[in-house]
Amino acid sequence: MEEQVILVDHNDNPRGLMPKMEAHEKAELHRAFSVFIFNHKNELMLQQRARHKYHSPLLWTNTCCSHQRDGESNIQAGKRRLFEEMGFVTEIKEVFSFIYKAPFDNGLTEHELDHVMVGYYNEDPIINRDEVEAFKWMTLDDVRTDIKNNPGLYTAWFKIIFEKSYDKLQNA
Repeated sequence: MEEQVILVDHNDNPRGLMPKMEAHEKAELHRAFSVFIFNHKNELMLQQRARHKYHSPLLWTNTCCSHQRDGESNIQAGKRRLFEEMGFVTEIKEVFSFIYKAPFDNGLTEHELDHVMVGYYNEDPIINRDEVEAFKWMTLDDVRTDIKNNPGLYTAWFKIIFEKSYDKLQNA
């Protein structure tokens, strides 16, 4: 069965469920989350999306992101997906949320009320090869410079989220 996303209004009030692909085809506003994991050197763990992903394959992005399931809290969803994609569990906290819209070349659109969460972990992940091609650690300043110099290497949503959250992530 196809994964369902939670449709929301601009205040994050649920307004029903919709199949994930349909929500992206219709650009419906839905709930999502983005997790940023840092190590003791204050480096961000980035993941490279698996090559067979239906959009944005092999592009670099934040540690993990996805959609909450019906009845699941933001923190529960973030921890679940962190384990599914990166193979570890750690404490995370929500820092802020915001709405963004990012169209893709394939006709799909991410229109999400994104809950940004931060956590800390000092080991290398055990990546799920069905989801993740590779990972690396980078400082926020190095990420910002690389996005400026090589924007085509990063997912559309990560560039938006990173710019909106840069100051908040430095103080998280």
